[in-house]
Amino acid sequence: MHAAELASRFRFPGIVEFAETEHGLVKATVSLDGTTGELFLQGAQVTAWQRAGERPAIFTSPNSAYAPGKAIRGGIPVIFPWFGPHPANPGLQQHGFARTAPWQLDAVERDGRAVTMMLSLTPDDFALTYRVGFGTELRIDLAVHNRSGRELAFEEALHTYFAVSDIAQVRVSGLEGSGFIDKTAGMQRRPPANRELALTAETDSVYLDTPDSLAIDDPGWRRRIAIAKTGAASTIVWNPWAEKAAAMGDLGAANWRSMICVETGNVADNRVRLAAGETHRLTTRIAVDAAP
Repeated sequence: MHAAELASRFRFPGIVEFAETEHGLVKATVSLDGTTGELFLQGAQVTAWQRAGERPAIFTSPNSAYAPGKAIRGGIPVIFPWFGPHPANPGLQQHGFARTAPWQLDAVERDGRAVTMMLSLTPDDFALTYRVGFGTELRIDLAVHNRSGRELAFEEALHTYFAVSDIAQVRVSGLEGSGFIDKTAGMQRRPPANRELALTAETDSVYLDTPDSLAIDDPGWRRRIAIAKTGAASTIVWNPWAEKAAAMGDLGAANWRSMICVETGNVADNRVRLAAGETHRLTTRIAVDAAP
C-alpha cells in the first residue's frame, strides 16, 4: 500500500503523516505534544522515539539502507520465527522473515497523549498482531496466534537498539541473577555474574529466565531507561565493538559507541511452544527517567 492511500485512511493532520523513501519504503511519522516517533511498514519496524525536549531513546544507524527486502540497521526489528541463523537451514535469512516482510497497517488511534498503530502479518501457520504506542512511554505488544492444527515452536525478539552517550559508561541492571549463553565464545554457558553488566568488548549474550524489569543507566546523559516486559523470558545484550563494527557498512566504524541492544524475547531454552489455536503475547514498555 502506498503512502497516499494510507494517508487517506489513517492520517491525523500534523500528528500522523505518511511518506515514502526514494526506494519506495513507506513510513509513518508521529508528532504529538513534542514526542516524535517513526515506523516503517517493512518489518513493522520502529526507527525512532524521542520525548519532548529529550535526546533520542532509540538508535538507528545513519548508514542504514532503506531498501525493499533489506534489514534496517537499528530501531526495533521484529525477530520471528527464529533467532540468529535458522536451526536447520543456515541459508535462510538471519533472524527470520518478519523483520523484512511487508506488514499491513490495520488501524491508527489517538488516545490522549499517545498514538497507537496496529499492524498484522499472516505467514502460513501463524497470525501476528503488533501494537506500537508512541507517547511519554513506548509501549509494544506482539501477539502470535497458532492457526495450524498442531503444536508449533518459535523464537521471537524485539531487537531494540537503544541510543546511549558512550557504551563504555553505561550499565545494565536486572540481569545479575541470570545465566547466559555467550555467543562470542562458541555458545558457552556462563553462570550469573551477580553484578551489574558493563560492556568492555564485543558482546552477544542470550540471558535466560530474566526478570520483568531491567534498566540501562547512562551517566553521560544523566538518564535511566527502564524496560518492563511480560511474556518474555529472555534478554539479549549485543554490541559489535570496534573491529566488527568497522566491517559493517550499514553501521559504520564509530557508531557502535552510541548504541546498546537490550532485546526482549523468547529464544534458545525459552523458545515458545504454542498449542494449536492458542495465542502467545509478549509486551514491553520503555520509559526514560532522570538518573537516580
